[in-house]
Amino acid sequence: MERVRVLVVDDSALVRKLMSTMLACDPGIEVVGTAADPLIAREKIKQLDPDVLTLDVEMPRMDGLTFLENLMRLRPMPVVMVSSLTTEGADVTLRALELGAVDFLAKPSSDLASSFGDSALEICAKVKQAAKAKPRARTTVRRLDVAPRLSADAVLPRSQTAGSRGGSPIIAIGASTGGTEAVRVVLEAMPPDAPPILVTQHIPAAFSGPFAARMDRCSAMRVCEARDGQPIQPGHAYIAPGSHHLLVMWDGAKYVCRLHDGPPVNRHRPSVDVLFRSLAASAGAATIAALLTGMGDDGARGLLELRQAGAATLVQDEPSSVVWGMPGAAWKLGAAPEMLPVDHIAARLLALARHTHSPAPVAPALG
Repeated sequence: MERVRVLVVDDSALVRKLMSTMLACDPGIEVVGTAADPLIAREKIKQLDPDVLTLDVEMPRMDGLTFLENLMRLRPMPVVMVSSLTTEGADVTLRALELGAVDFLAKPSSDLASSFGDSALEICAKVKQAAKAKPRARTTVRRLDVAPRLSADAVLPRSQTAGSRGGSPIIAIGASTGGTEAVRVVLEAMPPDAPPILVTQHIPAAFSGPFAARMDRCSAMRVCEARDGQPIQPGHAYIAPGSHHLLVMWDGAKYVCRLHDGPPVNRHRPSVDVLFRSLAASAGAATIAALLTGMGDDGARGLLELRQAGAATLVQDEPSSVVWGMPGAAWKLGAAPEMLPVDHIAARLLALARHTHSPAPVAPALG
């Protein structure tokens, strides 16, 4: 079986060594070389023809964004950005995703050896998944052993009755790898008076605030990072914080955002399954839900629960997805009757919202 060939680009010799060692431990990955700056990387790409690049954001002679922009124009290839967990680092990383990077890794600010070691499984998985984002299929070897997965039951038990419909339509979106750009495409196309939108995007805590601020600048809606107890209003979009699950609850007079710091679900916090399950219980058929690009299957079962509760559901199609893991899993489950390219999703969500009618809601109980 072919291994994923990786070139590690970072100005820190320690980071190059740590990344190379961790990646080389995976039998499905071969580190073909390293580079200390983009100019060296440019020559090594020509010589070594790697499948995936890990690219530091801040480097000498040419910054990572400039190099990425040139690379995507002249020789497009899967790139995983490596960025510090700071507000500035988050902004730059989001810009890198706009320019075509497939995914990103958070670079710890201290104790690099220990922190990187704790993330070895995630790093290897992201690099191998990035290779699959190429037009040609790539075969990888066995999966690494990972921790047991928890379902949405760990946060919110499934309601025994299908959720009834609240006062007005609510749109819910779930996404992961490639999702920051897919979510932007959807929110940019929304009018200022669109139904409220709840977004769970797999993202580190330090990145969710800057991501919400960036979405607010590009959308006619008001976009914010969700706060616990925050009323849900039309014309507003609420991004799940990177440290908490986002749920929708009925408080007797209105829908509100609820944040839950329970365990990761499907190895994610926030989890799309948790958001979707909360809406199946509280809003039911008043919900219009879309599952966008992402690695894994988080959100697939939640989308099926929503459909069974009478909600309108759809998924992003494979050609427009960076990774068709989550939407593909939902499609295979029969969780959605529609599959659309990302630039058609906003219009379809709005059309479905116009046909949503609803009686009184049900208040679910947190687990």
